[in-house]
Amino acid sequence: MFRYGVRRTFTLATVAGMAAALLAGCGYLDGARKLVDPYKNDVVQGNFVSREQVEFLKPGMTRQQVRDVLGTPLVASVFHADRWDYVFTLERRGAETQKYRLTVYFNGDVMDRVTGDTMPTEAEFVARFDAVKSSRKIPLLEASEEDLGKYPVPAAALAAPPGGITPGTYPPLE
Repeated sequence: MFRYGVRRTFTLATVAGMAAALLAGCGYLDGARKLVDPYKNDVVQGNFVSREQVEFLKPGMTRQQVRDVLGTPLVASVFHADRWDYVFTLERRGAETQKYRLTVYFNGDVMDRVTGDTMPTEAEFVARFDAVKSSRKIPLLEASEEDLGKYPVPAAALAAPPGGITPGTYPPLE
């Protein structure tokens, strides 16, 4: 009976020691998290306003005309009825977050002035999407006539369709 208790105690101590070693080993797996990186969606919030749109605005335009040019403002506060805020944020994986802010001030129903960040042109904005390049080499998907001549043409591609039936002729339906 005494031997059974010692063996059981030794087995429990061994299992507990192995479990502790496994848990301690998990602490070294921090580098493994860097190997597997989950996919993250691009997050686009707000209204993109281009430099061309801002240049189109002129003092004296009505609220409706400004809305037609820039779209509905992201923030139209009840407490600041004389201003509209246009905020645009783009968060992309592997790239710095892009934030743009534009404020349009009104005097009554007429636009007074515009303040905010220097907006990119539409072409500059689209070019920024290509700024995040993959480090993988893109394979060449073209073959010259010389490269194609290295491989034999399959016999099935050279043979005519069996029985003289072409895709344009069909047997009668009876």
